[in-house]
Amino acid sequence: MAKQPSFLLFVTDQHRADHLGCYGNPDVRTPHIDALATAGCRFDDFHVATPICQPNRASLMTGRLPSVHGLQMNGRQLSLGERTFVETLRAAGWRTALVGKSHLQNITNMPAIWPAQGQRLAHDALRSYPGSYGQEVWKRWQDDPSFELDLPYYGFEDVVLTIGHADQQHGHWRRWLRQQVPDADRLIGPDNAIPTPGLHLGLLGQAWRTRVPEELYPTRFIADRTCDTLASYAQGDAPFFLQCSFPDPHHPFTPPGKYWDMFKPGDVSLPSSFDAELVDPPPPLEYLREQRRANPAFRPGHGSFACSEQEAREAIALNYGSLALIDDAIGQVLARLEHLGLADNTVVMFTSDHGDLLGERGLLFKGGLHYPALTRVPFIWRDPAAAASTGTRTPALAQTIDIAPTVLARAGLAPANGMQGQSLLPLVDGISAQVRDRLLIEEESQRRDFGMDRRVRMRTLRDHRYRLTLYDGQDWGELYDLSKDPLELRNLWFDAASLPLRQGLSEQLARAMLAAADGSPYPDAMA
Repeated sequence: MAKQPSFLLFVTDQHRADHLGCYGNPDVRTPHIDALATAGCRFDDFHVATPICQPNRASLMTGRLPSVHGLQMNGRQLSLGERTFVETLRAAGWRTALVGKSHLQNITNMPAIWPAQGQRLAHDALRSYPGSYGQEVWKRWQDDPSFELDLPYYGFEDVVLTIGHADQQHGHWRRWLRQQVPDADRLIGPDNAIPTPGLHLGLLGQAWRTRVPEELYPTRFIADRTCDTLASYAQGDAPFFLQCSFPDPHHPFTPPGKYWDMFKPGDVSLPSSFDAELVDPPPPLEYLREQRRANPAFRPGHGSFACSEQEAREAIALNYGSLALIDDAIGQVLARLEHLGLADNTVVMFTSDHGDLLGERGLLFKGGLHYPALTRVPFIWRDPAAAASTGTRTPALAQTIDIAPTVLARAGLAPANGMQGQSLLPLVDGISAQVRDRLLIEEESQRRDFGMDRRVRMRTLRDHRYRLTLYDGQDWGELYDLSKDPLELRNLWFDAASLPLRQGLSEQLARAMLAAADGSPYPDAMA
């Protein structure tokens, strides 16, 4: 009988697909991730379920779209009534562990931004499923040094948790740092940073040169604890699922030590669309550009904004520094996997929760737009039992919700009823050229961005040829012919000749949304 496979999943944060060497970027330094792609199968058209952190991570865990699993925006909680694929693995005998970022529950005490105070109704339509929530609120960890998660946590029986971003993270890392360094908090944050005169992003509070040394930085801590977990699992015979989740690359940018200036802003390439001429750009983009023209100091409290060339170059260079550190950490973990004799039976995966504009169309960060910089992320699958997939790449459409059923299929386990993703094994094994002909991407924002009269709500239909995006309550939208316009510079929404195409794709979007309705649970008895 074949031995059951183990799984190691690397997840980065806010990491677009084309910021890896194996995805064609000549500037970034990611040799270990590139080697993973060379030894496995790389997915070239892999997209998120939503370009927002919490809901997309919940989609990864459940194999379900945000409109179905219910965690549709940041600041909420994934219901403990949702069945994660990690729970299914654990019930079938797999050891399960998470090291690093989780973000399946709210991390702050702040209430949702929308609706405004006075507009709230007394009750929600859904009651919370029984269980413990608010376990990732950073202040609970700060105020109570003995606070710990209730385990298992969404199926993970072992968790080493980090909460937040940059060098200001909490959870187990902050506790550990305080054990290593007396008065450790003096190393953390912009007020304690090494001076960097002339740094544009520093003036925005989005970058600082941390005093936390490389060996104590959260990325290295996560790699070390992942290696410790592998060593523990190597002592037994049970298969395992281990998720190694890095909170970088993400603003604020604080790559430590040599990674801070490993890349020079003047040496990095700007995206081709940075100052490209656009035809009928959507109103959100025009709004951000107009705000910048009227007030160069304009910066929204959250979300995307129009940036200068220098700001874009600084962000890209520091982002690359964070990625280089992550790549070294992944190399460390993969070396330990090999040294422990676990590599020959461990499927290794790499992905991200969503992307970052990082200069696309002269914008930084994220929110309210469905350009590929935000929705397209890497996905790499290296399976030692699938020699035929070594060094392959697939142009097939795939999505975050497909990871859960793919892992379960490789483990020989059935997906849960209501799981909406598709197993990608037919693509990896070369049995099929595609598992889906279109993707549905959702977004529900907490905020009324771009001067709109309501919070941003979006749905996108994407296939191999077109991208159609609808905004709730607006008479405008986006339509691009990806074969003729791969950079999405010409919006065909108001193009008269494209009206029949727009109508046909709108119907396809409606049908995709209908097909995405929750199919769980089945009735107890069929009539």
